[in-house]
Amino acid sequence: MNLKFCVNICILFTTLLVFGQESLYTSITIPAELKENANAVIRLDQVNVDLKSVNDMHIKGRKIITVLNKRGDQHVRTFAAYDSSTKIKNLEVLVFDALGDQIDKIKEGDFNDVSAVGGGTLYSDSRVKYFEYTPVNYPYTIEFNYEYVNESTAFIRSFMPVSDYLVSVEKSNYNINYSSEMTLRLKERNFQDFNIVKQEHEGGLQYEANHIKAFKSETYGPEFFEIAPQVLFALSEFNLEGVFTKVNSWKDFGNWMYHDLIADTHDLSESQKAEIVKLVQDEPNKLAKAKKIYEYVQNKTRYISVQVGIGGWKPFNASEVDALGYGDCKGLTNYTMALLDAAGIPSYYTVVYAGATKRNLENDFAAMQGNHAILNIPNEEGDIWLECTSQKLPFGFIGDFTDDRDVLVVTPEGGVIKHTKKYNTEENSQYIKGSYKVLDAGAIEAQAQIVSKGIQYDDKYNLETETNRELDKAYKHRWSYINKLAIENMHIENNKTDVAFTEDIRFKAGGYAKKVGERILLTLNVFNRYTAIPDRYRSRKWPVKISRGFKDVDEVEIMLPSGYQVESKPKDLTIENKFGSYKMSLESIHENKIIYKRELVVNDGVYPKEDYSDFRNFCKEVSKLDNSKIALIKTNL
Repeated sequence: MNLKFCVNICILFTTLLVFGQESLYTSITIPAELKENANAVIRLDQVNVDLKSVNDMHIKGRKIITVLNKRGDQHVRTFAAYDSSTKIKNLEVLVFDALGDQIDKIKEGDFNDVSAVGGGTLYSDSRVKYFEYTPVNYPYTIEFNYEYVNESTAFIRSFMPVSDYLVSVEKSNYNINYSSEMTLRLKERNFQDFNIVKQEHEGGLQYEANHIKAFKSETYGPEFFEIAPQVLFALSEFNLEGVFTKVNSWKDFGNWMYHDLIADTHDLSESQKAEIVKLVQDEPNKLAKAKKIYEYVQNKTRYISVQVGIGGWKPFNASEVDALGYGDCKGLTNYTMALLDAAGIPSYYTVVYAGATKRNLENDFAAMQGNHAILNIPNEEGDIWLECTSQKLPFGFIGDFTDDRDVLVVTPEGGVIKHTKKYNTEENSQYIKGSYKVLDAGAIEAQAQIVSKGIQYDDKYNLETETNRELDKAYKHRWSYINKLAIENMHIENNKTDVAFTEDIRFKAGGYAKKVGERILLTLNVFNRYTAIPDRYRSRKWPVKISRGFKDVDEVEIMLPSGYQVESKPKDLTIENKFGSYKMSLESIHENKIIYKRELVVNDGVYPKEDYSDFRNFCKEVSKLDNSKIALIKTNL
């Protein structure tokens, strides 16, 4: 091989290497299929986790993302969190234009440095350094380089190559290394249908994902965490800010939590305990006493975020919450538990993923999970669950914030996975008893009593504390399909004992019924029309998921205007299928009065994607029937 040939080969190799690197910065080289449905494309996401010991974890990362349009800005996420046990070693952002030319460089000193928690926080040592780039043109590319060291090894970053809907992935690479003295546990989720390769070697693992096309969220589809590929990691022995433990099961995990994080915080004084005993001395049973104590906590305390304690997981002492009158979810839950204990009522601190979206703890993978704490009271007729941060919720009602999901109940004997209260279809009810009078000019005068329970109670109980002005806006929004709506009277009753919310409303609406010559066209359903028709999909990707069922029952008396009679009306009908049922009927009482009855039931459940069209048609049919009209004609023609 001659020298000239060797030089040419070296030049070619160097050119290809440089071009390979530079091609990550320009949108020109993105494959067309990765741009489809995408607002942003992850060109490269490299994460290296080095577990040197149970109190020494190093994380280094490099992420290059091309943002295609304004909606893609939210996916950049150039930030790093730190606290007393996490030290940032390097932060850097590079910005490139559409052609891949570098146009900006931001060093760590130029990052914003703010508290990691919101304005409701009393104190926190958790902070975030972040940089928010304001683009001039699209597309543009961001390279984010970071490195930090963490003394705590309780939280190990998971491998999650797809970060969100409408984001595609060119290449994502995750490496984790650990010493031979460590036992690394892992759980792989949702690998099907994704191009992910796993390689194992002594003391380490590597995952690589390539060429993942962007996908959209779908109405009545599963949540993102239920479909996105992910690998969860945990050490059997780990350190949380100086507290060491060994965990291989949820029983182990709960045992550690109770004895190392909770037990020593129950430090109420004897006088405080005596006050509680006196408070409940006249109550007839355990649940009545627990209810009295829960209401005592609601009246005495308020919620405020407090992110101190061991990694934000150790609650404040019960005596501190009692003295201060406030706490976070951990502190208030723990305080309520201590008060119940003083009254001889067993209860247990419980870790949960909270939010309207139901999310289970991974019941076969014991690790730091969850984002909220509630309280469990064992009961023969069914466990009682308490949301201790709320000053409004009735005793034993948790609503859609923590309903129907697997949680960790922490007992002195260890952790137990339990399932919180599921509000079934029949419980999630709304009953309307109403009437309205049709005036000759087409206006109506209406009144209704609306009683809501279950999750439908949860949707409305906050109305109790709204001003009349805000209530007026809320009802006009609820009945937005009624023009010229004028609320005349509103009365609300929140029955916390029966967990029932009652609304008595009276209103007028000008021109509700349409006059056409000698006839009046009247839409029967004034109070409760179904308008939520799901989107149409040419090719549905995900199953149909109805998270919560409900039942609506309406009975409405309609007074017709004097001098008119019914000329035509819809027939009574019943629709029943796997998704629910719909019933509608009309009964004539006399020539000027009819009774309109309606019942809609929607069942919760998960159905094959092939059923989506049928479900959508059911929703469309309900909406159509809710717009059914009768024709009135003058009797003296």
